[in-house]
Amino acid sequence: MTTLHRPVLAGAVALSALLASGWAAAQAPAEFYKGKQLTFIVGASTGGGYDAQARLLARHFTKHMPGNPSIVVQNLPAAGSLQAANNLYNISPKDGSTFGMVQRGMLTATLTNPTGVRFDIAKFNWIGNMASETAVVVAWADSPIQTTEDLFSKEMIVGGTGPTIDTETTPRLLNALIGTKFKIISGYPGTTEVTLAMERGEVMGLGDWSWSNVKSRRGDYLRDKKIRILMQSALKKEPDLPDVPLALDYVKNPEDRQIMELIMAQKTVARPLVAPPDVPRDRITALRTAFMATGKDAAFMQDAAKSKLEIGLTSGEDVDNVVARIVKTPPALAEKLSAAIAPPNR
Repeated sequence: MTTLHRPVLAGAVALSALLASGWAAAQAPAEFYKGKQLTFIVGASTGGGYDAQARLLARHFTKHMPGNPSIVVQNLPAAGSLQAANNLYNISPKDGSTFGMVQRGMLTATLTNPTGVRFDIAKFNWIGNMASETAVVVAWADSPIQTTEDLFSKEMIVGGTGPTIDTETTPRLLNALIGTKFKIISGYPGTTEVTLAMERGEVMGLGDWSWSNVKSRRGDYLRDKKIRILMQSALKKEPDLPDVPLALDYVKNPEDRQIMELIMAQKTVARPLVAPPDVPRDRITALRTAFMATGKDAAFMQDAAKSKLEIGLTSGEDVDNVVARIVKTPPALAEKLSAAIAPPNR
């Protein structure tokens, strides 16, 4: 082949790829998704709450998608969903065939772990949210921590599942803003292992545990009075915990309240679903519509009840609103938040 022909061939290949890309982008959602296999990335390990809710959704989601594609679930649990979020933003195809569920900490990761973040949350396509969440401080009944007041006067040893995960960031935040005395023992793979550590007396409890998971997965702890619920981390109280104080009740100044409300806001979209940036708008609409339709599916609701999962689907627009609030955080406030929840050795 002559040198003259090489650029001509390269240009032809590039043009062909561009035309193919344009044709694919122009396909109607039903045409695009027909015969496709969707990839559903879960930024959490198997067996936990995120994974259980993601697999519940996967069992019912595609029948509401145009073209009725199939779906496969992949777990990418590293760094509290940081690997999954970075992957979705930078590596995953931007054609609507891949989306994921990330842990809620990714919404504020730019503020709390800027060196590890390779994404812009405002440019993600947020599909919706599986559930909101109230976190509770839980103490093993036989531990020295018996009352809410003890959290401020005695050291409470709690299990942690990663430096950027709520089991550790929330107790550090409470220590910094309201003066609790949590000591975190890190390194547990998940809350299942922390609860076993509680039973063995290795730790006294958890500084952040989903109330819905406590009820659905460890109802025996409540029934047998093996744990004490001492505080709620949320914007408002759970109806079935009217006498358990909010962490917000102990905040002493407006700036600290803003910081805590920012963290609590992300708990209102505790199980967010996200697609990469630059996906064609009609495919995002198809994904969002299918997601909300799944939430009204009787078989889905029956499956959730059978699986003992509390769900409450909210729209992609609801997630967008929370993201917009986070993005507008003033730099000084973001810096104080980052300092409050940073691991001791950072």
